Amino acid sequence: MTYKPLITEFFNRYKYDDIEAYLRLGGFSGLTNVIYEGKDFAISELKDADIKGRGGAEYPAWRKWLLAKERDEEKVILCNADEGEPGSFKDRDLLNKDPYKVIEGMIIAAYVIGAKRGYIYIREEYDHIRRKFITACELAKSYGLLGVNILDAEFDFDIKVNTGAGAYICGENTALIESMMGKVGRPRLKPPRVGEKGLFGLPTMVNNVETFVCATTVMIHGSEKYCSTGTVNSKGNKVISVSGRLKSPGTYEVPFGITVDELINQIGGGPKGEYPIKFVQSGGASGPLIPASMFHIKYSYEDFEENGFSIGAGSMVVVDEKTELIDYLIAIEEFFKHESCGKCTPCREGLNQVVKILYKIKRKTATLKDMEKLERVSQVMVDASFCGLGVTAPTAIFSALEYYKGELYQNVAMEDVK
Repeated sequence: MTYKPLITEFFNRYKYDDIEAYLRLGGFSGLTNVIYEGKDFAISELKDADIKGRGGAEYPAWRKWLLAKERDEEKVILCNADEGEPGSFKDRDLLNKDPYKVIEGMIIAAYVIGAKRGYIYIREEYDHIRRKFITACELAKSYGLLGVNILDAEFDFDIKVNTGAGAYICGENTALIESMMGKVGRPRLKPPRVGEKGLFGLPTMVNNVETFVCATTVMIHGSEKYCSTGTVNSKGNKVISVSGRLKSPGTYEVPFGITVDELINQIGGGPKGEYPIKFVQSGGASGPLIPASMFHIKYSYEDFEENGFSIGAGSMVVVDEKTELIDYLIAIEEFFKHESCGKCTPCREGLNQVVKILYKIKRKTATLKDMEKLERVSQVMVDASFCGLGVTAPTAIFSALEYYKGELYQNVAMEDVK
């Protein structure tokens, strides 16, 4: 398969402390284009490119920017770089290998919506990247690209770098904002939504790292070129994290519309070792399992939705036949049990019960009543949890029950189970 990277076009072509190299590559021409063409032009280009939020929510970026633009009061920009989903690491590489595209995207967004302050929340495990990003921001300021009167456009904007303590829950926007304000990183009740009352009580426009990078790419090259790949409803390319039992795991930019099989065997190099691939988990630990029988489907929002799968933030964890399904499920649910903030009962107590039952299945002491309880508790978590952690934590279990029910039930201590 041949395709030309566009979102990651500058990977490994400059270093974080060499802003002039980024400028020579065409960096900050997107910002120049927006200042010259105007804010409505930027919104129109975003709409034509149809960039959906790359943090997993898939909310149209143009709509979020337009709503923020129409608010007259003081507002702030926030870049969510708290990449805590197991199997996700593409934002790490975007920050590490192309920090100025992130910075440029934030500046463009600030100009369009009329914000003077910007923040980026980088997870604690990325401390080495945080230090590089601070240096990149300082260099941008020294070149008149951050700070006062940017590009003589009577436009002021600066970026402050914040760091988290490594809590998975802080990937949720309200929990992230609570953490930044010195409170416990727990999700808060909505409404008001962060677009109305967010950081410091101000309207806050939050986008994922990749969303800002995609916006920069569109403003540099134009929506027409950006949309030259992909499908009708999933335009352009996607940056993905591919890991697991593959010969070539890593961060890749791929066009929407390729098949899952192509992702595994052409992009990822095929299975590592003698065992065939059993399934992939798409969208991180909170995503569904895609069995090998479904590898023919296209990697696009519409095809995944039609088949009950999720693009999410763009991670693909590949699992081969050597791995026991129950061991994989235990690892996932133990993670969510550890990371649950404990605020709501369905998530806190539900995960405790789920993990207990999974261990009973592994020990072959589970009964039919345990299996019924597993499904019931999981559904209560989906219906009643306060935030997305509890809602999506059982996703892999539902997938396993749909595609591998026989394998799970063979360990159940009931002879009459069908």
